[in-house]
Amino acid sequence: MNNVTDTARTLLLRNARLVATLDERYPDCPDASVLVRGRTIAAVGPASELAAQADEVLDCTGCVVIPGMVNTHHHFFQSLTRAVPAGQDAELFDWLTAHFPIWSRLTPEMIRVSTQTAMAELVLSGCTTAADHLYLYPNGSRLDDSIEAAQTMGLRFHATRGSMSVGQSAGGLPPDALCEREADVLRDCDRLIDQWHDDSHGSMLRIALAPCSPFSVSEALMRDTRDMARARKVRLHSHLAENFRDVDYTRDHFGCTPTEYAERLDWLGSDVWYAHCVKLDAAGIAAFAATGTGVSHCPSSNMRLASGIAPVRAMLDAGVPVSIGVDGSASSDAGHMLGEVRQAFLLARVSGDPAGLTAREALACATRGGARVLGRDDIGTIVPGMAADLAVFDLRRIGYAGGGHDPLAALVLCAPDQVRHSVIDGRVVVREGQLQTIDLDRHLALHRELAARLVLPAPALPLQGSRP
Repeated sequence: MNNVTDTARTLLLRNARLVATLDERYPDCPDASVLVRGRTIAAVGPASELAAQADEVLDCTGCVVIPGMVNTHHHFFQSLTRAVPAGQDAELFDWLTAHFPIWSRLTPEMIRVSTQTAMAELVLSGCTTAADHLYLYPNGSRLDDSIEAAQTMGLRFHATRGSMSVGQSAGGLPPDALCEREADVLRDCDRLIDQWHDDSHGSMLRIALAPCSPFSVSEALMRDTRDMARARKVRLHSHLAENFRDVDYTRDHFGCTPTEYAERLDWLGSDVWYAHCVKLDAAGIAAFAATGTGVSHCPSSNMRLASGIAPVRAMLDAGVPVSIGVDGSASSDAGHMLGEVRQAFLLARVSGDPAGLTAREALACATRGGARVLGRDDIGTIVPGMAADLAVFDLRRIGYAGGGHDPLAALVLCAPDQVRHSVIDGRVVVREGQLQTIDLDRHLALHRELAARLVLPAPALPLQGSRP
């Protein structure tokens, strides 16, 4: 592939067993190297031909290099509430009801620290871009807490301003005290776009607007958020059709299916993506495909909460943009992106189709599929001119022993591992398995302390947010 020329600093990922472009226009490259110039992929080719001098060299001997994976749905704050006994064996609504009182004690410090923990876990698992859905803001917490914490981590970030405005007294699921006035939500959304959103090529930070769910947000806020997002040219995100109670709520309160509700609100389109969609019916799949509406498939969370199996094969066959999300670390109890790809691959076969999802298709959902769902044309493949986001996995590790017959498939079929190297925006963020951006041991000690403080029974802190 032709070089992209400029005079910026160079980085060479040298002598990989395989460079998987995951771009249908370009074949995979065995025994290859990748040259990065500045923030951009400059060249990909045989290691013997790409022996260029570089300012820095990463040895990729025995490794597979893939595009950095794109996580399209997460709740970073939930890394503080993994394996909480309350709600451990509950479906979605009961699980949320068990966790809301705990989350009401979240503080700005907890938001900051949990953001960095979740990002560290993602980066080590091969993720280079992540969308986070923060939908509750107790005790003075703001989305800015997460954004500012993310600045130190090196991960490409899509921060979504979530919201809840319909509490239990108005027929919703969340406690009233965790809901906000809708005018306050909209004012803050506008401020965040002004302050943080960057839509440039190679942007490291974008804002999206994300009312939480049909059972926690009014139709009025959905419409007003839609209007703002389209006027300001940012994306829209929410949960939809996650489980049977979610569908029943939409039918009981709005008299229609989840997809019909989205159509009524003009919440379908190539600027919209939804998490889960486990219960999307055939008409819904057709509507999503026709409008280019994206889906974030979260297999581990769907299994953990007994929500069911999303119809991913049918979605892909219809042309729905499908991506992968790890979801919150209190419903999946993990944030390993490659592990989530493997779960998606396996879950698609449970119903009896041995080719329900191939290894390459699963990785494509997690790379270029995620880029498409987030509206990015600058990430998701290893092609000259694309942003230099690369994940390097070492096939010489024990979990991949004997898997060299098909190195790319081995990443999905074998037990998921951590990266040997990770490059994000041309910067080495993981080198020889070690995160370069924070002192992880020290950070995790603080995270454990805050998690214990949050979950141990104690009176809830006074909420600073306003109620509807």
